[in-house]
Amino acid sequence: MWAIRAGGQISKSDQLMGITPISGEVPNSFSLSQNYPNPFNPTTNIEFAIPKSSNVVLKVYNILGKEAATIYSGFLSAGKYVTNFNASELSTGINFYTINAGNFTETKKMILVK
Repeated sequence: MWAIRAGGQISKSDQLMGITPISGEVPNSFSLSQNYPNPFNPTTNIEFAIPKSSNVVLKVYNILGKEAATIYSGFLSAGKYVTNFNASELSTGINFYTINAGNFTETKKMILVK
């Protein structure tokens, strides 16, 4: 799997790049939870659930809508997951994170305070 970090760095890993399953049960619906803590400095947790195996893309955008980071892009089995996002390379202020999984898309706001 390839990961694109803020600043354009590209790295290759065979691991899930910090995506951790948090439950063995299969959720009933897609969901994206509010990050915590929020506001944060410089790391925050993002939880999401997918009820069926899907290609998942989790990205961060700045206030102008420009892509700031790709947290994850790849295939995941049904389940609940959490990732710890390090935003130390982003600017202070409001950012948005979006998940695309199957036909599901959702966006939430997060606040980085340095």
